[in-house]
Amino acid sequence: MADPEETRSLLGNEDEGSPTGPGRPMSAICDPNHVLHRVVVLIFMCFLGFGSYFCYDNPASLQTQVLQDLDLNTAKFMQLYAWYSWPNVVLCFFGGFLIDRVFGIRLGTIIFSLFVCVGQVIFATGALVNHFWLMEVGRFVFGIGGESLAVAQNTYAVNWFKGKELNLVFGLQLSMARLGSTVNMNIMGWVYGQVATAVGSTGHTTLGISLMIAAVTCLFSLTCALLLAFLDKRAERLLEKQQSKTGDVIKLTDVKDFPFPLWIIFVICVSYYVAIFPFIGLGQVFFIEKFNFSPAEARAVNSIVYIISAPASPIFGFMVDKTGRNVVWVLCAVMTTLCSHMILAFTFWNPWIAMSLLGVSYSLLACALWPMVAFVVPEHQLGTAYGFMQSIQNLGLALIAIAAGAILDSRGYLVLELFFCACLCIALMAVVTLYLVDYMRGGELNKSPAARDKTEVTSDAEAQKPATKLTSGELARRTPMTAFGLRNRYLSRLGKQLPDHYCTHLSSLAHRSVLK
Repeated sequence: MADPEETRSLLGNEDEGSPTGPGRPMSAICDPNHVLHRVVVLIFMCFLGFGSYFCYDNPASLQTQVLQDLDLNTAKFMQLYAWYSWPNVVLCFFGGFLIDRVFGIRLGTIIFSLFVCVGQVIFATGALVNHFWLMEVGRFVFGIGGESLAVAQNTYAVNWFKGKELNLVFGLQLSMARLGSTVNMNIMGWVYGQVATAVGSTGHTTLGISLMIAAVTCLFSLTCALLLAFLDKRAERLLEKQQSKTGDVIKLTDVKDFPFPLWIIFVICVSYYVAIFPFIGLGQVFFIEKFNFSPAEARAVNSIVYIISAPASPIFGFMVDKTGRNVVWVLCAVMTTLCSHMILAFTFWNPWIAMSLLGVSYSLLACALWPMVAFVVPEHQLGTAYGFMQSIQNLGLALIAIAAGAILDSRGYLVLELFFCACLCIALMAVVTLYLVDYMRGGELNKSPAARDKTEVTSDAEAQKPATKLTSGELARRTPMTAFGLRNRYLSRLGKQLPDHYCTHLSSLAHRSVLK
């Protein structure tokens, strides 16, 4: 019998009748079952995280201005990224729990959007009054909402788009997120210049006003959260559908049961991403100093990673889905990223080449690495595994952001690039180790989709095979021998003649016959 919730899915065919009720049928754009209505929902869903991703890299797009206007060194500057990551070392475990058990998807999304808005306003106010500690508080508050808002966005996607549409929806959401980062990288410098012209000078006041203007994107995302809540509540009422949940069951006790390949995946995740995001955060001044780029050119080349990632992520996701071989793709991505950093460190080639390679490899790794978690842990541990993976990723980003700032202040960009290359070498060794460990365990992570399907079919067939009954003789042979039976077997091997009822193979039966 079909599940009632499934039959009332928001993915109903568009030729299904509209929800019945008094009055004439609803138009297509108002019908939650119709594809046009779900496209409208998808638009709001994609813009839900736009403001968060736009403002996350505000410090990177205004790196020169922040350092000059607030008279900071690089170590203090990188604290702005570290303070974003610190709350998510813990909240990655509990974001899904808060949505499922405490707030619900609609209220949770609004609350997390409010955290993003308030955090950005506090951050801008700190720059406006020239109090760096207040800017750090703002980034901390911003971080509380940022990652949890991504969890809420994914939950909405699963609620409205299931089955074959879901991969495309996740790809579009990721593309919109990268679009927000790209727009920020290329427009905030211009915004700062316009504000400086209007104010009449540069300084912390101009910086604060520019960051306050950026907060408008967070307000826009909050508006999308409110509209999504209204549309989801309306669909729930019309279709009698319950709120969706994240599906993640967080149990910290599951950590002790994680298999060895999963820990290797954690190492790859941390050692790879710490060579990407901190570098982008410090990239603008690097391109200005080493390649004599103008600030606009430096922002443009620094944003190419996100520009490439926006269209490439859905394409690479489709490619990995069709080809499998996840470990091989991760190996290719790590090696390409290492080559990119080595080109930036040791050559004066046009940085567009290295940064384009970095954008391609970054997109490829995200599509190949994160799905591997589902191949090595059971479904009931997926929430804990992904939460732990995000948690240690944020811990690594916080620590490396501080370390990168200190290295740059004391040793310069060349040593910093060597540091990033060392992190990627650790990732490369971890990938090779993962390949060998997976090979010895049957190669599950590196199988093609056809091989995985065949394995699942075989497993299902084995699970459904009826248990065969053993004959009395087979049962007796599998029964552990008693001391009486062992003694008889020993005597028979010495050549002693034993009575017929002293059968060494049926020792337990023989023993019972003697006792009778």
